[in-house]
Amino acid sequence: MKSQAAQENAQRGITGLETAIVLIAFVVVSSVFAFTVLTTGIFSSERSKQTVFAGLDEVRSSLHPKGSVIAYKGALDGSTDTIYKVSFVVSSAVDGDQIDLTPPYDVGSDGDDPDIVSGARTKTVISYSDSDQFLSDLPWTVSWPGADNGDNVLDSGEAAEITVWMADRVTGVSSASDAGGIALMDGTATDGGTGGFADTSTVPGVDETWTIEVKSDRGATLSIERTLPSALKAIMDLR
Repeated sequence: MKSQAAQENAQRGITGLETAIVLIAFVVVSSVFAFTVLTTGIFSSERSKQTVFAGLDEVRSSLHPKGSVIAYKGALDGSTDTIYKVSFVVSSAVDGDQIDLTPPYDVGSDGDDPDIVSGARTKTVISYSDSDQFLSDLPWTVSWPGADNGDNVLDSGEAAEITVWMADRVTGVSSASDAGGIALMDGTATDGGTGGFADTSTVPGVDETWTIEVKSDRGATLSIERTLPSALKAIMDLR
């Protein structure tokens, strides 16, 4: 009897304080877990958004062509007529974007044009291709029609005229269409460009299709494809 009474006296229930402690601990653990899950979800969503925007930046071109593409004819040896430069105007495709158009070449008043710009740090590369050849890094120059702020960065509201050179313009000859008005860009001259036409047999002629690609430091490549007319003129508007 005494042993049974002692056992009954030793038994006790769970107090309200202990229950509260257990509940508080459960709430705290649940809150920490919920916060961790929420933070991870927000972080994942942010990374997903960044990935989407990065993908959009890569597939959209930062440059937008404006107006016509102008091709200029020249005579290599008095009998071989071809284009020696192509000009077109571009603007920023997205408001707020800035595209570095520091040119690797400029033009002068003597010798052969274009002239290399010493120390220029160019971020834009222009290539040319047709059925006979691919030229991966052509000389190009830039001018700024209209309003600009005096630097080589294309800002919103500005326009840049890019001239791509495939052959040298011999400034000592009065007209590019005269015999010897242009020369092959084979790198053997003391001035002029490198990377352009190096063989008379592969220069483009009438009815030939060619493509120029402008690869800026951001965004997708701007591709310009045109076909030369059936008769080459000194200046051709290729729409």
